[in-house]
Amino acid sequence: MTDHTEQIVIVGAGPAGLRAAERLRELGFGGRLMIIGSEPDMPYHRPALSRQLIAGTATPPDVRLAAPGDVDAVWRFNTTAVHLQPRRRVVHLPGAEEVRYDGLVIATGVESRRLPSAPYDHPCVFVVRTLADAMALRHGLAASEGPVAVIGGGFLGCEIASTVRELGREAVIVGQAPTLLGDVLGPEVGRRLTSLHADHGVRLALGTSIRRWLPERRSLGIQLVDGNLLDVSCAVIAVGTVPSVSWLRGAGLPIADGLACGPTCHVVGTDSVVAAGDVAQWPNLRFGSAPQRVEHWLNAVEMGCAAAESLLAGPRAARPFAPVPRFSSEQHGVRIQVAGMPALGTDTVELSPPESGDRSVTGFVRDGRLVGVVCLNSPAAMLSWTAEIAEQNPVSRVERENSRASGQTRHRPAGGGAHRRRTDVVAGG
Repeated sequence: MTDHTEQIVIVGAGPAGLRAAERLRELGFGGRLMIIGSEPDMPYHRPALSRQLIAGTATPPDVRLAAPGDVDAVWRFNTTAVHLQPRRRVVHLPGAEEVRYDGLVIATGVESRRLPSAPYDHPCVFVVRTLADAMALRHGLAASEGPVAVIGGGFLGCEIASTVRELGREAVIVGQAPTLLGDVLGPEVGRRLTSLHADHGVRLALGTSIRRWLPERRSLGIQLVDGNLLDVSCAVIAVGTVPSVSWLRGAGLPIADGLACGPTCHVVGTDSVVAAGDVAQWPNLRFGSAPQRVEHWLNAVEMGCAAAESLLAGPRAARPFAPVPRFSSEQHGVRIQVAGMPALGTDTVELSPPESGDRSVTGFVRDGRLVGVVCLNSPAAMLSWTAEIAEQNPVSRVERENSRASGQTRHRPAGGGAHRRRTDVVAGG
């Protein structure tokens, strides 16, 4: 698909959509390229929203990934696709506008999950999903002085709480789980990160939820199920996301937890539609055949590139997209790096070098193989163990049992699989 008379449409102007557009041009696509985005801005570095943007150490121009002239494409900002007709190859836009395509990239990402009964229209209640959201919270923090409640103990909530503390403000995290991030990084790592936040002055209201909101004119009361009452000047709701697929309802495409794709990023049942980024659910064959959805910035970038390649190649010639996912988060000065899919692990093993004396590297094992790793302030180890996951080297049962029973760490000697390809994999972040 390189004909100059053809048109490829990309719905979604985030990092996945941008990288797909760039890759299409790099591969010689000479036809018309249209990028449809619901926001008024060019693509930007979304991880900066919960840190630099809120803290005031960066401005919107600092986090933008491209200017309109950087990619030979027609940009449609502030435009939300409302429906898709795959058989006609038509994307419907507001005002009964129809956009025809020969190839389509769906990269609409995710939306913030709504919390029932939350007073979203209150001036002290915020979400952080877009650039505008982050700037609104930044201004809200500047205009207030009291404690800040963060509803949700996932990565976004933890990063926001860390930023709030760096600004010298009181912060409280409200979460239903007993630890922070334990559901995605396992209970042991979750306990360490929970202690990290507590040690930096974050108040933790875990294992509970909100009974009711008590909005005042310039503040909020939050009554918890455990009986505690929080009086705060701002509340940030960060309770997860949902795939942005409502516009695809009725299009005949398979939708589960995201848009169902095959290993090559082609939407199931189509030859001319691919998906990339947070919206796509696909089987990463490196980790088995079960469909997964990965909500991380680097995955969106890499998948946008892969989706573009698959669209031009066609479903028969396209290669499976099977990366080792990786991402990072910084909380209270600690860099948390994750590679692979820790949630797939059925066992854990400590991988810190014996001479380090710490427990900064945790591995996640399934069926005798390393499927994920979490590193705390250990970037070199992140590179090594990401390569190990890529090579799918076995982790012996004896090593795992010894690690659990004695507290000793497992460390492969120099020349082992973790070190052979140290320069082959670059950790995300």
